Amino acid sequence: MRGARKGWSLGLAGLLAPAALWLGLFFVAPLLIILVYSFGTSGVYGGITLGFNPGNYLNVFDPLYLEIIGRTFVIAATNTLICLLLGYPLAYFIALKGGRWRNVLILLVVVPFWTSFLIRAYAWVVILNGNGLANKALQFLGVTDQPLTLIFTPQAVTMGMAYAYLPFMILPLYAALEKFDVSLKEASQDLGASRWQTFWRVTFPLSTPGVVAGSILVFIPSAGEFVIPDLLGGSRSLMVGNLVQQQFLQARDWAFGSALAMLLAVLLVGAITFYVRRVGAEKLEEA
Repeated sequence: MRGARKGWSLGLAGLLAPAALWLGLFFVAPLLIILVYSFGTSGVYGGITLGFNPGNYLNVFDPLYLEIIGRTFVIAATNTLICLLLGYPLAYFIALKGGRWRNVLILLVVVPFWTSFLIRAYAWVVILNGNGLANKALQFLGVTDQPLTLIFTPQAVTMGMAYAYLPFMILPLYAALEKFDVSLKEASQDLGASRWQTFWRVTFPLSTPGVVAGSILVFIPSAGEFVIPDLLGGSRSLMVGNLVQQQFLQARDWAFGSALAMLLAVLLVGAITFYVRRVGAEKLEEA
């Protein structure tokens, strides 16, 4: 028996070794390098001198940078909420009402991934600019007589991010709702519950794992996004991802850029941990 367990453990270790090696080389090691750089000192013309300089983290508390960090989390949270409000009904329809068209509908959700992310972001520039499709449609319908400022606004950034990350919300929700036992819904209605009560007391609680997974998959990349804010938001919608990019590529201040990146990682881990524990506590209270 011990020999069988030992053989099973060795086999499991062999299966996990490639993934562990991959994560170690391309995730843990770069993260440790960024951590070391965050305590260094940047040279005047680039480069970095290693050492222990906590001033890089103290600089983050400048009101300008705090405003950018706050804006980042507000936009990321707003995008997550929008994706949840848009993605839940669609995932619900595909999982419970899709029937034989279910696979086709899921394929349509995944189709945007076949196109480059940068091309999809540029498409929104074409749609929202002064002579874009959105302004032409509004003028054709008589809503406005002249082009509106639709691009280079926080709303444009949120719109582009919702479009980009909506599939990341739909797929986990679909996976959770697909396992839903319809007989529980029917039993709830037989006991006198309305459709709305059935949804909030039966359907939604059972789909909570999908809500949590989808929220995490949307919130994390949204908080670190820099392409969409750069194309659709301009300087008025600067996010932490843009700030880190500028410190590394333009200001050549790798030490401060590393400190910003580490701080963003810590804040994201803290926010996600709080969210998961809060949802778990609410489920225990309901139970």
